[in-house]
Amino acid sequence: MNIEEILDLLDELLDRSWNLPLSGGRCVVDAEKVRDLLDDVRLNMPTEIKQAKAIVADRTEILAVARKEAENIVRKAEDRARALIAQEEILKQAQARANEIITQAQNKSREMRQATQEFSDNLLRQTEESLTKSLSEVKATRQALRGAQRQMAQSKQSGAAAQQPTGGQE
Repeated sequence: MNIEEILDLLDELLDRSWNLPLSGGRCVVDAEKVRDLLDDVRLNMPTEIKQAKAIVADRTEILAVARKEAENIVRKAEDRARALIAQEEILKQAQARANEIITQAQNKSREMRQATQEFSDNLLRQTEESLTKSLSEVKATRQALRGAQRQMAQSKQSGAAAQQPTGGQE
C-alpha cells in the first residue's frame, strides 16, 4: 500500500467518525486504527522519499536533455528560415507570373463580355425588326378582315333592302 492509499483510508476513517455535539466539529475516532495507519505511513515514507530524491536527481538530466532538444529545435528553425528566404525569390517570381495571368484573364473577360453584348444587341435588333414586320402584317390582315366584314354587312343590308316590299303592295 502506498502513502496516498493510506491517507485516503485515514480520511475515510475521519468521515465515518462520530461528531460530538457542541464541540465545534470535534469527533470521536478509533485511536488504534489511526495509530496503525500512521505506522503504515512511516513504513512507506522512505520509499516515497527515495522516489522524490530520484526525481530530483533525474531533474538535472532531464533539463540537460531538454536544453539539447531546444538547441536542436532552434537550429532546425534557423535552417528552415534560411530555406524559406532562398525560396522567397521563387515566390516573388510566381506572384509576378500570377499577376500577369490574372491581367490577361481580365482582359480576355472584358473582350468576351463586349463581344457577348454586341451579339446580344444584334440578335435583339433582328428580333425587334422581325416582330415589327410581323406586327405590320397582322395589322394589315386585320384591316383587310374588317374591310371584308364591312362589305359583307353592306351587301346583306342592300340585299335585305331589296327583298323588303315597298309601300304596302303585296
